[in-house]
Amino acid sequence: MPSSAAPGRRVTAAMVAERAGTSIATVSLVVNGKERGRVSAPIASRVRDAVEELGYVVDHAASSLARGSGDLVVLIAPDLSNPFFAEVIRGVRDTIGDRFQLVLSVTERGAQPVAADVRRFERLRPAGILVDAPAAGEPMSASVPVVLLDAPGGAEAVNYDLSPGVHDLVAHLHEQGHRRVGYLDGTSRATTFGVRRELFEQECSAAGITVSEITARADLTVDAAASATEHVIEAWQEDDVTAVVAAADTLAYGVLRTAGRLGIAVPGELAVAGFDDLPSSSVTAPALTSVALPGAELGRSAALRLLATLDGTAAEPAALPTRLVPRASTGASTGA
Repeated sequence: MPSSAAPGRRVTAAMVAERAGTSIATVSLVVNGKERGRVSAPIASRVRDAVEELGYVVDHAASSLARGSGDLVVLIAPDLSNPFFAEVIRGVRDTIGDRFQLVLSVTERGAQPVAADVRRFERLRPAGILVDAPAAGEPMSASVPVVLLDAPGGAEAVNYDLSPGVHDLVAHLHEQGHRRVGYLDGTSRATTFGVRRELFEQECSAAGITVSEITARADLTVDAAASATEHVIEAWQEDDVTAVVAAADTLAYGVLRTAGRLGIAVPGELAVAGFDDLPSSSVTAPALTSVALPGAELGRSAALRLLATLDGTAAEPAALPTRLVPRASTGASTGA
């Protein structure tokens, strides 16, 4: 049966109630799946028929205002196309299950999430907001629960304990005979990248390894990393750098690409390592040594923390362990 609503006119719950011959409250119960034991089967059927006939769509914002909170969980991230964030999304989705609907938001041009992004979604009155790799120094408080992911130093944050993984990485490089290394950093404003570099430099100093003063930074794409590497790789070689560590696996892929194009043998002439341990890192040529940062576990832990906050239960600050996965790019004979 065709809709009787005028073209361009928004169908309301009141219009559905009128068509079904019932109250707006009854319509709300049915469309939100709460009719069991409260609405008879014939009336619920009439409501569903009216919804279909009129093309009614639930207004989540209005429903949230009426209830004081919504059934949405928003995940804000800087780059949903990055395989790492895909793993984070999977961890969140698997944990919240059918209890909440997950809404994904990517910031403009891959920028780190800022307070304005949180305020934008706060207006929808979601059940909670998850913010992955927020920009450093951004206050993320809101009228709904907010949980930060991979935001060292942030309150209500789920973070990695980077120390074990970085320590093992530096020890591995030392064992392979490297005494002078380069570092390819990211241009990201996320605090985690500063922590990665600081810990790496501290561990290198303690192990007697010198980090070259020749610096390079790139956006978190393979193309940008390859371009940045092209500008410094000759200078690194002249500075006797024998290994390069990248702040993320996607950056390390750029180093591998440039080394391959220039005929620089990896790991014979230049060892390469990264952070994240993305699934593709085990199939690069050669396979990439990486500090494993489990994205799915990060998403799961953040979702559990949010659920605990919503349910009023205790939630201890989470620090997820990290580990080194040595592979052929640094001369390891075996690796995952």
